[in-house]
Amino acid sequence: MQITQTLLPGVGVRYDMTTAKGVPLSVVVHREGQADLFVRRPDDPDAVRLALSLDEDEVDALAELLGAARIAEGMLDVTREIPGLESARIAIEPGSPFAGHPLGSTKARTLTGCSIVAIVREDDVLAAPGPAEPLAEGDQLVVVGSATGIEQLRVRLQPA
Repeated sequence: MQITQTLLPGVGVRYDMTTAKGVPLSVVVHREGQADLFVRRPDDPDAVRLALSLDEDEVDALAELLGAARIAEGMLDVTREIPGLESARIAIEPGSPFAGHPLGSTKARTLTGCSIVAIVREDDVLAAPGPAEPLAEGDQLVVVGSATGIEQLRVRLQPA
């Protein structure tokens, strides 16, 4: 199956595919976390048969059902296509001042300009975590930002 992705500057990313039964499907994942699903007519790609808009919580729930690890990997691929934007995994090491505290307490975006787009915890992936999500030792944060911002965040999260 072939899935094409199209960057939508200022919006997010659109993924297009055709199911095994020949049904064209598009998903627009917005930068803010919400998503739109479109089922198009096979005979007219501009005609939409069904459109669904999902808020952040609904996207998280659906991603969990469908395999959020794939989404996190796709997000890493997208960042490779945008000059000046990088991605990395940063571990919450034992002794980190943020272990046991909510994600928002890192002030990652405010202080470094980086976005934490997922938390990998053992075999689970939490895509688009909210600021209240608690961090635990061993968590891997999937981070998107500039190289400088990522390094600043890496230093900030290290044990004192």
